[in-house]
Amino acid sequence: MKQTILTFVCLLTAIMTFAQTSKTKEILYIGTYTQKGEGIYVYEFDRSDYSFKELQVITSKTSPSFLEFHPNKKYLYAANEGNNTVSAYAIDPATAKLTALNAQPSLGKGPCHVSVDPKGRFLYVSNYGSGQLGVYLLNADGTIGAAADSIQDKGNPSQKPHMHSVIPSADGKFIYASDLGIDKIMVYSVDQKTGKLTPGAVPYAEVKAGDGPRHFAIHPNGNFGYSACELASVVNSFSIVKGSGALVPLERVTMLPGDFTGKSYAADIHFSPDGKFLYASNRGHESLAIYGVNAKTGKLTVAGHAETHGKHPRNFLVDQKGEFVIATNRDNDNVVFFKRNSSTGQLTYTGKEISIPTPVCVKQLFLN
Repeated sequence: MKQTILTFVCLLTAIMTFAQTSKTKEILYIGTYTQKGEGIYVYEFDRSDYSFKELQVITSKTSPSFLEFHPNKKYLYAANEGNNTVSAYAIDPATAKLTALNAQPSLGKGPCHVSVDPKGRFLYVSNYGSGQLGVYLLNADGTIGAAADSIQDKGNPSQKPHMHSVIPSADGKFIYASDLGIDKIMVYSVDQKTGKLTPGAVPYAEVKAGDGPRHFAIHPNGNFGYSACELASVVNSFSIVKGSGALVPLERVTMLPGDFTGKSYAADIHFSPDGKFLYASNRGHESLAIYGVNAKTGKLTVAGHAETHGKHPRNFLVDQKGEFVIATNRDNDNVVFFKRNSSTGQLTYTGKEISIPTPVCVKQLFLN
């Protein structure tokens, strides 16, 4: 009997130990401008009480602002606005800490956005300053390999090109490249072996002059695309044509309340995981605009605005499980946590904040 009890206790202890060691860790990676900040911050996050613990700071003078993961979650990439490069980092699977792998020129000036092909084959770089889109091959070890393509947008004396973001389709066959300066969202077909780009059957969608398309989000069902337009603070929506990837204009919706009279500029745009709500950040109104989404028609319904509790919100994150939202407020040096109501889409300020100099991008990773 004693032996049975001892065996049971040992087994229970082993199970509890395994449960503790195998518990999923949630990690936040935060990119910054380094006029005041250090570089890339790494935090462990506990969603049960919105607490956090600093794990690492990657010191850099290059303003590693926008960040993106490799699909296998083993690597992280950064657009370095301070020296016109893109960097690759390995993510330690046990500690979540970063180790620098390599860097490459951004193929232009002022890289402000980086994205990765859904199958991990190519890296896309948006150069705001020079209006160029760069494509790099990604090596099996996560390093950034040879340049695969570079495309220079063309403007005119009154409209200089400013490439702001590149978003791949879910299957990686197309990319949507938003150029704020020329008011176009370029559509490119991607050679699946080489990464070479060719204009789509309908090579671009043009928005109203002065809208300034900045960031782009594709509905989880793949049927609709939405552009947060910086200069006019509007969301332009499109139907996506299957097969060609072409964008067909759908509607144009304001991001601001009707009684707002100040200046405001749109920044980022993201869906809830279930695709029922769309969020977009306002710099000036200092808010996240909330929209209900009709998944059949693509039409938007304004559901409200949530104050960001900080100035100049840039990139923000919608939790992969849909439970919270995190906003980065560049000018108030804070990263703010909001509880999310999955039924209404509304956001509630939790009072939890991380103080970081000039945060502009936040990414979420689960580690087992």
